[in-house]
Amino acid sequence: MGVKKKKEMQVAVLTICHQDLETLKSFADVEGKNLASLLLRCVQLTDGVSQIHYVKQIVPLLEKVDENGVCDPTIQSCLDILAGIYLSLSLKNPLKKVLASSLNSLPEFFLPEAVHRFTSRLQEELNTTDLYSYRKVIDNISSCMENFNLGRAGVNNLLKNVLHFLQKSLIEIVEENRKCAGNHIIQTQLMNDLLVGIRVSMMLVQKVQDFQGNLWKASNSPIWQNMCGLLSIFTKFLSDDDLLQTVQSTSGLAIILFIKTMFHPSEKIPHLISSVLLHSVDCTSVPEWFMSSCRSLCCGNVSGSAVLFLCQGTLAMLDWQNGSMGRSGEALLLDTAHVLFTLSSQIKEPTLEMFLSRIMASWTNSAIQVLESSSPSLRDSLNGNSSIVGRLLEYVYTHWEHPLDALRHQTKIMFKNLLQMHRLTVEGAVLVPDPFFVKLTESLLRLEWHIKGKYMCLGCLVECIGIEHILAIDKTIPSQILEVMGDQSLVPYASDLLETMFKNHKSHLKSQTAESSWIDQWHETWVSPLLFILCEGNLDQKSYVIDYYLPKLLSYSPESLQYMVKILQTSIDAKTGQEQSFPSLGSCNSRGALGALMACLRIARAHGHLQSATDTWENLVSGARIKQGLIHQHCQVRIDTLGLLCESNRSTEIVSMEEMQWIQFFITYNLNSQSPGVRQQICSLLKKLFCRIQESSQVLYKLEQNKSKHEPEKELTKQHPSVSLQQYKNFMSSICNSLFEALFPGSSYSTRFSALTILGSIAEVFHVPEGRIYTVYQLNHDIDVGRFQALMECFTSTFEDVKMLAFDLLMKLSKTAVHFQDSEKLQGLFQAALALSTSTKPYDCVTASYLLNFLIWQDALPSSLSAYLTQQVACGDGDRPATVVERNTLMVIKCLMENLEEEVYQAENSLLQAAASFPMYGRVHCITGALQKLSLNLQLVSEWRPVVEKLLLMSYRLSTVVSPVIQSSSPEGLIPMDTDSESASRLQMILNEIQPRDTNDYFNQAKILKEHDSFDMKDLNASVVNIDISTEIKGKEVKTCDVTAQMVLVCCWRSMKEVALLLGTLCQLLPMQPVPESSDGLLTVEQVKEIGDYFKQHLLQSRHRGAFELAYTGFVKLTEVLNRCPNVSLQKLPEQWLWSVLEEIKCSDPSSKLCATRRSAGIPFYIQALLASEPKKGKMDLLKITMKELISLAGPMDDLQSTVPQVHALNILRALFRDTRLGENIIPYVADGAKAAILGFTSPVWAVRNSSTLLFSALITRIFGVKRAKDELSKTNRMTGREFFSRFPELYPFLLKQLETVANAVDSDMGEPNRHPSMFLLLLVLERLYPSPMDGTSSALSMGPFVPFIMRCGHSPVYHSREMAARALVPFVMIDHIPNTIRTLLATLPSCTDQCFRQNHIHGTLLQVFHLLQAYSDSKHRTNSDFQHELTDITVCTKAKLWLAKRQNPCLVTRAVYIDILFLLTCCLNKSVKDNQPVLESLGFWEEVRGIISGSELITGFPCAFKAPGLPQYLESLTRLTIAAVWAAAAKSGERERDVPISFSQLLESAFPEVRSLTLEALLEKFLSAASGLGEKGLPPLLCNMGEKFLLLAMRENHPECFCKILKILHCMDPGEWLPQTEHCVHLTPKEFLIWTMDVASNERSEIQSVALRLASKVISHHMQTCVENRELIAAELKQWVQLVILSCEDHLPTESRLAVVEVLTSTAPLFLTNPHPILELQDTLALWKCVLTLLQSEEQAVRDAATETVTTAMSQENTCQSTAEGPLPITREAFSHLGRKLKDSCRLGERILIWESGSPLLNYLPSVSLSNEEFAFCQVDASIALALALAVLCDLLQQWNQLAPGLPILLGWLLGDGDDLVVCVESMHQVEDDYLFEKAEVNFWAETLIFVKYLCKHLFCLLSKSGWRLPSPEMLCHLQRMVSEQCRLLSQLFRELPPAAEFVKTVEFTRLRIQEERTLACLKLLAFLEGKEGEDTLVLSVWDSSAEARRLTLPRTEQHVEENLGDWDGGMCGFFLTNLQETC
Repeated sequence: MGVKKKKEMQVAVLTICHQDLETLKSFADVEGKNLASLLLRCVQLTDGVSQIHYVKQIVPLLEKVDENGVCDPTIQSCLDILAGIYLSLSLKNPLKKVLASSLNSLPEFFLPEAVHRFTSRLQEELNTTDLYSYRKVIDNISSCMENFNLGRAGVNNLLKNVLHFLQKSLIEIVEENRKCAGNHIIQTQLMNDLLVGIRVSMMLVQKVQDFQGNLWKASNSPIWQNMCGLLSIFTKFLSDDDLLQTVQSTSGLAIILFIKTMFHPSEKIPHLISSVLLHSVDCTSVPEWFMSSCRSLCCGNVSGSAVLFLCQGTLAMLDWQNGSMGRSGEALLLDTAHVLFTLSSQIKEPTLEMFLSRIMASWTNSAIQVLESSSPSLRDSLNGNSSIVGRLLEYVYTHWEHPLDALRHQTKIMFKNLLQMHRLTVEGAVLVPDPFFVKLTESLLRLEWHIKGKYMCLGCLVECIGIEHILAIDKTIPSQILEVMGDQSLVPYASDLLETMFKNHKSHLKSQTAESSWIDQWHETWVSPLLFILCEGNLDQKSYVIDYYLPKLLSYSPESLQYMVKILQTSIDAKTGQEQSFPSLGSCNSRGALGALMACLRIARAHGHLQSATDTWENLVSGARIKQGLIHQHCQVRIDTLGLLCESNRSTEIVSMEEMQWIQFFITYNLNSQSPGVRQQICSLLKKLFCRIQESSQVLYKLEQNKSKHEPEKELTKQHPSVSLQQYKNFMSSICNSLFEALFPGSSYSTRFSALTILGSIAEVFHVPEGRIYTVYQLNHDIDVGRFQALMECFTSTFEDVKMLAFDLLMKLSKTAVHFQDSEKLQGLFQAALALSTSTKPYDCVTASYLLNFLIWQDALPSSLSAYLTQQVACGDGDRPATVVERNTLMVIKCLMENLEEEVYQAENSLLQAAASFPMYGRVHCITGALQKLSLNLQLVSEWRPVVEKLLLMSYRLSTVVSPVIQSSSPEGLIPMDTDSESASRLQMILNEIQPRDTNDYFNQAKILKEHDSFDMKDLNASVVNIDISTEIKGKEVKTCDVTAQMVLVCCWRSMKEVALLLGTLCQLLPMQPVPESSDGLLTVEQVKEIGDYFKQHLLQSRHRGAFELAYTGFVKLTEVLNRCPNVSLQKLPEQWLWSVLEEIKCSDPSSKLCATRRSAGIPFYIQALLASEPKKGKMDLLKITMKELISLAGPMDDLQSTVPQVHALNILRALFRDTRLGENIIPYVADGAKAAILGFTSPVWAVRNSSTLLFSALITRIFGVKRAKDELSKTNRMTGREFFSRFPELYPFLLKQLETVANAVDSDMGEPNRHPSMFLLLLVLERLYPSPMDGTSSALSMGPFVPFIMRCGHSPVYHSREMAARALVPFVMIDHIPNTIRTLLATLPSCTDQCFRQNHIHGTLLQVFHLLQAYSDSKHRTNSDFQHELTDITVCTKAKLWLAKRQNPCLVTRAVYIDILFLLTCCLNKSVKDNQPVLESLGFWEEVRGIISGSELITGFPCAFKAPGLPQYLESLTRLTIAAVWAAAAKSGERERDVPISFSQLLESAFPEVRSLTLEALLEKFLSAASGLGEKGLPPLLCNMGEKFLLLAMRENHPECFCKILKILHCMDPGEWLPQTEHCVHLTPKEFLIWTMDVASNERSEIQSVALRLASKVISHHMQTCVENRELIAAELKQWVQLVILSCEDHLPTESRLAVVEVLTSTAPLFLTNPHPILELQDTLALWKCVLTLLQSEEQAVRDAATETVTTAMSQENTCQSTAEGPLPITREAFSHLGRKLKDSCRLGERILIWESGSPLLNYLPSVSLSNEEFAFCQVDASIALALALAVLCDLLQQWNQLAPGLPILLGWLLGDGDDLVVCVESMHQVEDDYLFEKAEVNFWAETLIFVKYLCKHLFCLLSKSGWRLPSPEMLCHLQRMVSEQCRLLSQLFRELPPAAEFVKTVEFTRLRIQEERTLACLKLLAFLEGKEGEDTLVLSVWDSSAEARRLTLPRTEQHVEENLGDWDGGMCGFFLTNLQETC
């Protein structure tokens, strides 16, 4: 929303040659008034814009001259010079157009002379012989023809010469292009020249008047000969595949244009072109000139692409309007269509496919033009039922989901034109009943909504015939479309279709209906479904509807906003009332009506549909609603509410005071968002707000100035501008205070990221003013030392995003260097950076890099570094910043290189010591970081050249040191398995160093594996254990360290990574020398080649993925530079490297070092980098040749001994198919890749099969798209068979043949059963295809032939293959054909009398029946009666084979599947029909089922120790059917269990857990339904009085899953029903049962534990509510329960356990947490509250959100809802001033200033918007504010309970912490640091300790200030003071032990101490406040009177270091209070 500056016009200066300049000087008059003087002044200017003004004066000057002036030599010479100037200017120079425009107005009597002069100058241009000047001449010819009279006349005069020049230039350019093969840059330029030449030739023919006559058509005419020559050239271009396709395409246009111009008579042109397109030219009947020029088109074999481009020329260059070509034109149109249809089945190259789609769309446009005045026969040929339209529709259906957007767009144009064509053929008829439109509409509506093309076609159909016809078919279409808007890929299409529909509907209603009623109908159709989705839809649906659909609806119908707001407000009020009655808040993910309201208002305001913000707040939504939205639990509601405040359609709209207060309120609670998307939106919206403030402040400033001069007539603002400006300034200052406070110690990553991003936006928007621009706020003014230090400490974050944001912000601030000039501090920081650059922790070197860059850019380096400059550069104040930065960068890099050189030397002696003490990658990372920030325009080139040379050598040395590890056969564990002696010897030194204490041959000598060697598993024990080494390092102290193989590996691969990135950066940033010994550039050609060889070696030989992946990143940078390099030898390097590696792969030399394992390691990356950097606009020759080679290698090989090339080829192909940068260029090779993968899967070699599988997986993703749904066969990852086989036609015969082979082998009765490995891949492809209703009946690519083979694949002996065949069959059978197919399959099953049958065959057939039946039951496109009829027939068929479900069938697997089919039929048919008789009952189906159950093993039991395949599956299927039968029998009136062969009790007694589990699952579902009140009839009678049964089951159940479900059922039941029965039933009293339940919750696994905890809590609550008098009897159990709850909410426990605790706390909150008369002891009650607070700070979002419900429940109780409604009482300024006077003005603690009056990082408790329990009592709130609300409720409850005295010490303990952190600090200070890499402890990235401390301290102050409470005894105060004093003493000691710059080198310990320091200070302040309330003059004030003591306390830590040797922290605040409190006590 910032003010956009108008882009300044860039005009190149015109110049003339020396001779013309002398001519002008000779003719210029003394007065300077003639034309020569004017031109002379013009050419002497150095500003092109000024020259334009002079050029415009030329014609006015000439108009003053009379006709005699034509003979004036001055004017003649000036006209000649003007012609030269025009031709010398470049085509895009604005001066050229201005000059042409001026000369067009030349007086007529000057025209002949001007044309003569211009013609002579143009002739000179045409005589040029320099090939690279041809383009300039061609551009001049083009510009002469464009609105320039003189130019057009000159070209007419020289037409013969111009044509000859064009002919000559085109021939020479093509020849030069062939000579420059391989030079991409030159070839690209020549191709552009060629393209422009062809276009100019066409322009001449179209615009030169001479071509309109016939004089030039004589065969001896030079013009005719030139035209024939050009036509011959264009014909050659058309067939030359070495040229770009755009050149060929334009040549096709030119050929048709020239034929149209040259051929006579014109009536025969359509027939001639038609014969050319159809390859049917009669060579005897065409003119000789045509044969000589276009012989290849007449007699030769014309390529498909050439014919395609001729079709394009035919459609574009011929005149189709008004039927001007007659019947022959109509015939040509039809012939062109048939040619295009033929080409569509042949062309598969992506670019040609794109051309074809455009040309076909162009054909439909031409057809529409012809149809407007066509013959009846053509109308018949082009109506909707014609074959041509059918073929076009097939093309649309095939390509409407093509991955290319542009191609899909062309299909839309074609479909729209087809509808228009049909309308023209039936003109005058009624459109809606038209059979074509009706059929088309119905077929489109039958399609699934996941098909993108459906939306496009329906939109076109609506525009053609209107929406009313479609709504008449199905009124729910708007709702159906909104339902699919949860899928991001469909959202744009769905929203566009909805927009088309509601616009059309509104227009229709307005024209048909009375004005008062149509809007209601329109709202009902379009707005009501929208509101339902906004309130009830899933999250994705709502988001996409709001982003895509809602803005379109409101933009079209702004008046609908009032309707929407009214509905939503009513809904919110109703819901709030409901929640007040029922405190349950529903799903934590629900936005509800509030979210919908905020979204609607946000969109309305952003698009200008609200009059003003004030109207919005006053009339549409209340402030309370805004606040609820700002802290709503759902993030999108918060974002929408913030957007409502920040976004406006007017960038200068004044921000109101209310908006500013709400923004401040929002920032307080929303910085710590874990979602990156939410953080991004927050920062973006606030930046919009800041832009609004900045721009509106400009308006206010101008208004203020105007008011100071004179009062305007109309007030534009409600208050004086100065008041608003001051409010802005205060607001921005307050925002910055909040953001800097968010950088407190221990703040989370998300908080810091948000705060720094917003601060960066503020610095960017409110930049330092330039000129007289007024800026309302400057961030620099609010920066002090403390805030600067806070930004610096952000460099220590382990997240690089935070480091980067802090660095960028520091760079934007101008005051940073002022606070940073202390030389000792600079030296300390520099030393800290150097130390961090050698840390073994990888993220430390990133910190070092940012520190060094900061010091470089702030010119804050230690002066000692200047010694590194050999060329001393005087850089004074006047120097440019870039020079200073370059000098500093050079010094730092030299310093780092000096250190690195020494460390590489040591590493060459001992890599182990290097890995443990100084891993070198950190130094290299810092060097790379410094170079990346450097400007490309270097000044100190002579200094840089030796540095770069040395840097390269150093990189190679370092790489040599670490490469043995990276290139070893087993880098991860350093267990060498190398096959050559050289590799083994290179590892010898390292292995000698890393020797375990035990003996191991691997580490005594590198093992050389021979082919016959076997590998002993015991060798795996050779992993490296920790060992202590102590080595003397030159110049360094002896260091003892623990080293692991992992540390060595990390050192090595990171070093390789950093070297690769450094080399890539050098190539990318540093200029190359064009020629050797050149003074320009830093990198020589030889150095670049060496870098390339380095990358080649390491990419092809490295085994460690981290090393070669990142080497690839550096190599890509190099290849990109080489492809742009003008040096031809460098430009050809990638091609040479590619051929080299391909030859090495092909040769399969045993001595090759290429890695054949690890997916070929770096080889695919190497080839990827070489191919991906190839220019995409070229022919992609490298890709084509490489793919051809790789596919030939990847195919099956006869020689199984040499499979290594095949493995490499398969792995490389996989990488290339996955590379998105190759885009559609890789698609033509997909079919061949799929063939290679499928055939490779049949190889006997495991490596080939493995690589084939990986390749196949990549191809599936490339073909069907990235998987977006959990369902493996998601609709979005499938395509129709037509589309698939149209895109990959070669796969049709291949897959069919392969499938036939597999099916034949499956059915074979011979020998050992074949496993058919390729069947798996074939079925994986086929199951992702489906037939489309739009496919039509006749098709060469029909899916029908696959069906019988897939059915036969179901006979496979492999179980999984049978399942896959069944799934693959479903999409191949149309929905309407499924019943017949099922009946056919059932008929093939054997009868019970058959003697010989295969169970595998039966199982495969039954699976196919099951999956088909399931698909049929899920289908939505049938009427209910048809559905019932078909299923009834199927049921009758199943009864005929019922023996398969009985004991007659010995196979349990097939029995189970048949029973599954029966169960599926019961689910579908167990409904009533018209006669109220259930279908199944009327068929006797249930009788048969009962017979199956009665004869099954569930009744008779199994033999002892019975085991059979499929037993669990059979039991589950049988149990499901039995349960269905029980429910069906129970549902019959008057019956209970009379007809049921088995009861639930018997099922629960089963010995099989599968049976019990399914039964319990069914019962649990009923109990849950009854408990939630959702069941229609409550609990079924069968389940009443089953409590005793479940108790018995619970006691003896030993299966965990069943036991868990029993406990869940007991939890659902009312304890009052079953708890009294425990003693009688299980011999446990209710109390003992409670103890048993808690024991279960303590000891069982997590899921059972959580269920048992819920049950125990429910029992506890029951006891408390029913046994009020005897509560003390279970006091011990209560304590045990409290401890159980506490233990269950610990962070290490699973989420399920903590969610159970939340549920328990929520349900018991009224009883235990907020009870006005506490039941528990205070300590236990507070312990439960601590659990709530802990859960609110959980890292997991689900736990936090659930815990907020506990807080909401607590707030909504009668005793808490109103009591704290007023929020914090006025402690505010007065209380803080009181404390400020006691603690003096301020106290400096270390380097941090805590200012009590204005707020500190911890104690600023003055929110601009107060919290109110009443406001948020019934609202879903976020955890961040729930934490504050919970503490407010707790403090209020303490006062209600009158428990402040015993509660205060506990709360102070929370405030102070448990002291664990200090213990850890003490331990870490006194032990040797263990450098264990990647050792991860439990970390909470959301919780912020000091936020909790802040809220707790605030509410304690509030409580103590308003309660009037006094300490009951001084002893309590003394005890608290002693506790705090001990903490202070320990803190003092630990701070003294920290090293200098501890915040960087000891970050963890320093942060821990800082947090504890803040907690201690908070306690100190509270104690001081309590002391002051006693009314005594304590020593707190008297001690501060000592100025010496005060000075000592406020000394900076740096001064204390100097005076007291590392400082005496006792002088800090804690030291002072320590002394004071001891005296007080």
